[in-house]
Parts: sequence; C-alpha cells; structure tokens
Amino acid sequence: MTKITFIGAGSTIFMQNIVGDALLTPALADSHFALMDIDPVRLAESEMVVRKMIESTGAGATVSSHSDRRAAMDGADFVITAFQIGGYKPCTVTDFEIPKQYGLRQTIADTLGVGGIMRGLRTVPVLWDVAADMRACCPNATLLQYVNPMAINTWGLAERFPDIKQVGLCHSVQNTVEELAHDLDIPKGDIRYKVAGVNHVAFFLRLEQVEGEGMRDLYPALRAGYRSGSLPKGPLLMPRCPNKVRYEVMDHLGYFCTESSEHLAEYVPWFIKEGREDLISQFGIPLDEYPTRCEEQIADWKQQAEALKAAGTIEVKRSHEFAADLMNAIVTDTPYVAYGNLPNTGQIPQLPMGAAVETPCLVDSNGVQPSVVTDIPPQLVALMRTQINVQELTVKALVEENPEHIYHAAMMDPHTAAELDLRQIRSMVDDLLAAHGDWLPAWCRPAKAA
Repeated sequence: MTKITFIGAGSTIFMQNIVGDALLTPALADSHFALMDIDPVRLAESEMVVRKMIESTGAGATVSSHSDRRAAMDGADFVITAFQIGGYKPCTVTDFEIPKQYGLRQTIADTLGVGGIMRGLRTVPVLWDVAADMRACCPNATLLQYVNPMAINTWGLAERFPDIKQVGLCHSVQNTVEELAHDLDIPKGDIRYKVAGVNHVAFFLRLEQVEGEGMRDLYPALRAGYRSGSLPKGPLLMPRCPNKVRYEVMDHLGYFCTESSEHLAEYVPWFIKEGREDLISQFGIPLDEYPTRCEEQIADWKQQAEALKAAGTIEVKRSHEFAADLMNAIVTDTPYVAYGNLPNTGQIPQLPMGAAVETPCLVDSNGVQPSVVTDIPPQLVALMRTQINVQELTVKALVEENPEHIYHAAMMDPHTAAELDLRQIRSMVDDLLAAHGDWLPAWCRPAKAA
C-alpha cells in the first residue's frame, strides 16, 4: 500500500483533484491517504470528501486525518504540500494594502514582487520544518510541492535540505495549452510543445500541431491572430482577464509565456504603471484580482461544502494535475514526462546554477530527472534573470538570516523598481515586516514586532 500524505489537506478542492486522480490510477487505488491540516473544520470536511470518493469509486483506499504533522508523515511514500501561511486574512490582505499605500498596485502577489517576497519569507521556514520531519519520518519519500512562490520555495528547500527528494509542480503549462487550443480552435491533444524557464516565466520554445504525418508551427497563426485583433478570443479560465498581456509580450519577445496574463502583468515593468490607466484598460489587467478570488472562493466554499455533505456519492473524474501520474511512474517504474521545478544542476546552462528552473522531466523509479534545454533565446533568458535576481536575494535572506537582502530583493523587482524609488521601497518593506509580525521568522521582524 502506498502512503500519500497531504500537508494542508484543508485545501479541499485541490486535494479532491489529486485524490480523485489517484483513485482512478490502478497502482494507487488502494493507497492510504493521510490528511493533515491545522484547521479542524476544514480537515474534517476533507476527510468526509475522501471517504465519499473512495465509496463512490469502490477503490480499496483508506484515509486518516491528523493534526500532528509527523504522525501524518510517518512512513509516507509521497508528501504533498498545499497551504498558504497566514492565509488570505491577514497576510494576503497585508501584501496588497500596504504596497497600495505607496502607489504600488498588484494583481496576484504570490510569486514575485513584494507580495511574492513576503509570502516566501512566511512559507520557506514552514517547508523547512516539513523537510526536517521528512528526514525523521519518511527520508525516502518524494515531496510534491504545490505551494507558491514556487521558485523561491524550491530553491530554499534545496539550500537547506539537499538530501530531500522534491519537485515543484504547477498547472500553468496545462492551463496554457487548453487556452491556446481554445483560441486556435484545435484539439488540445493535437498540440505538441517544449517549455523551459522559471516557474510562471517559462516559455513555449516549440509549439506545434500534429498535421497528418508532420507538424505545423502554431506561432504564425498566433501572431497573425493577435495583430488582426481576432486573438485572444476572450476569457476561458479567468473570466476577468482577457489574456492580452501574454499576446503582447509574445508580439515583442517572440514567444508565448506559460503563466496567465494577470500574473505576467506584475512580473514585468511594462503594464501596471502610475498614470497609465490606458494600459490597464487596453490589456484588461485585473488589479487586486487575488483578493477578489479569495472572497469569491470563501463564499462558494460554504455552498460546495454543504452540497458535498448532502451528496450520497461524489463524481470522480480526472484533473490535469501531474501528481498522480508522477507518483504512478515512480511506483510502477513506468516512464512519464512532467514539467517539474528543480534546482538548476545544468539542465538550463543559460541560467544560474542552483536557481529553481522548470523543464520537462522524465519520471520513473529513479525519481524525477530533468531534461537539458540549451536553446532558450537570449531575450527570454534576460527576462528570466530579472525574476531570478529577486528569488536569489530572498533565498539568501532566508538562509543567511540577513534582513538587508529582503530590501535588496524588493529593490531588484522589475515592477516595484519601475514605480518606487529606493527610499520608498525601504519604507514599504519596513511597513510590511512590521505588519506581518509573528507570521515572519524572528530574525526579520522589526524590534517593535519581535
């Protein structure tokens, strides 16, 4: 029996997707799912959902719930993390409202920028605690890390716990393929591609459609459609974002980004600018999008939870997450290719060693093995380096317990630097550190908040 531990199992819908995929995978259908969360109500709801899913599929799986992390991890084969330290309230609200006082507007704030830096400071120490527990309770397990900021987390984990087998997983590649198939009116199963870069700022280096016995390059159709105004067609996955930012970046840099337009808009200095409301309107940039989503999800979850409680059975269907196929590949030694985030040991020689990079990875009983990508165009490499600068300084702050590097990271962020001067950035970071208080490691709290 394979043991799969979820840390942050109160993220019920995400957990439901992964468990459902596992129940529909023969080699994982009799797994034991150990659920752990600090919220007893959400944990109980998640356990109820898993039990109903097991009954609905007739699988031989079992489930247990835990408030103690080590008890949940004991003997695990896989550990899956899906949590948000500090939650929507107070921490995400703080990450939006304080920068806004300085005129710095954001959309998602979970990957780069001041929001991503602060989330990294809150999150990496908890992931280090998880890794320490893995050393003690399941040293041979593989950590499937789904928490943002993905690149900062993956890099920070590797710096402190290089012995832990880990991979950062994201669904941005799959989502983008679905959106491109929608825009081009072609089956997504006919699309072939190669992606590489850093998480959320990776690019489709090759994008083709199977056509007879050959392949058709899809980039000419994307470029022509954007320049004529027929593309993008409109929102598919994100109703408030028309996806124009990625097309505009493609038009100038030549390649399509894997992450959504609302994310990409705040990673670069070109779209969210003081006094340029025309840009916000022209490209449909949804400012404060993540807080809006959180409010909607909180309201929706109450209805979903009641519906799940009342349901006699729960329909189980495949999601597009990599986790179950990846676990199956390791358990059965069946080769599988997933896009994974791993420390750069040479798989992208154009980017700094040690940085967390995203490439196609072969998965089998030997674990997650990255493929080498050497053909990233120089303009894309330059953009990726602007992201890595911020990630590296945040990780250095954490590893060295050096608060000055928090300020340095914010100063190097492309969007922040385009809007604020050095003194404003320092003052804003001071305010953020003070407001987060005990959610941050003791070494980076201002004296008044210690």
